[in-house]
Amino acid sequence: MKYIATSLIVATLAFAAAPLLLPATAHAETLRMKVQQEQRMNLPKNGMTMAEVRREYGAPIKILPTRGGSSRYQPPIHRWEYAKYIVYFQNTHVIHSVLRTPGPHAL
Repeated sequence: MKYIATSLIVATLAFAAAPLLLPATAHAETLRMKVQQEQRMNLPKNGMTMAEVRREYGAPIKILPTRGGSSRYQPPIHRWEYAKYIVYFQNTHVIHSVLRTPGPHAL
């Protein structure tokens, strides 16, 4: 009897959670498409210096405030905004470049 009650509870929770999991699949597909688009674009590569990025891609539209830097375990992260992408630097080297997404903070 206890096994049946446990099984019913698990089944009920699984059916209740199913609608919550469906949007995650759509979000994952959107994210995968964005990553594929980034890979096709000529974005600054990991390891480039700030000077190399500025020389090859020009001056950023906006330089955002630096984050972190309060300890060696939290190095300073700099963010440069360009029209179609954002470049993230740790100290003076690129650690990631991502496409800008439409939203309230878009240029």
